[in-house]
Amino acid sequence: MGHHTFDADRAATLEDPEQRYSVLSAEELRWALDCAPTDTVVDLGSGTGFYTDDVAVDASDVYAVDLQEAMHEFYREKGLPANVEVVTAPIDDMPFDTNSADRAFSTMTYHEFASEAAVTEIRRVIRPGGRLVVADWAAKGEGERGPPLAERYSLDEAVATLNQGGFDVEFEAARSETYLIVATRG
Repeated sequence: MGHHTFDADRAATLEDPEQRYSVLSAEELRWALDCAPTDTVVDLGSGTGFYTDDVAVDASDVYAVDLQEAMHEFYREKGLPANVEVVTAPIDDMPFDTNSADRAFSTMTYHEFASEAAVTEIRRVIRPGGRLVVADWAAKGEGERGPPLAERYSLDEAVATLNQGGFDVEFEAARSETYLIVATRG
């Protein structure tokens, strides 16, 4: 399962607010992250920066991490907020100091990197008590949007992986096509 990478040639399709906000609104993401103005935030699988921009208004420093340089090129052309820095790296090997982030989030990308190594790396980067938010495509969805069903994880699988990786899940919500998890690093 998983590890599907979005085709960077289709990056412009990720900029449709009606489509994107129908699965996760900016307000819901901002509520889940609960950023302080001094927080350092890491967007895990940032793509075109669609949700990165929503979070940047609430944080001090935001790192948009994506494996594909082409996604960062799209984001740069679109225009980066002053407090956002793009970082080309895999989620299981990020170039950040230990305990350097207050918050991290993944919006519809967990299925692309879900592994024990990635969760371990995310835990290393987030400070104790820091927050992780995961919104992703549900394994029981219809599959009309998002990755193929075979590449998705269920809410229960994602929660179990995060718990095993040292996160305490504080909130979880299952929807028809997606799920939302809010966890704290133990």
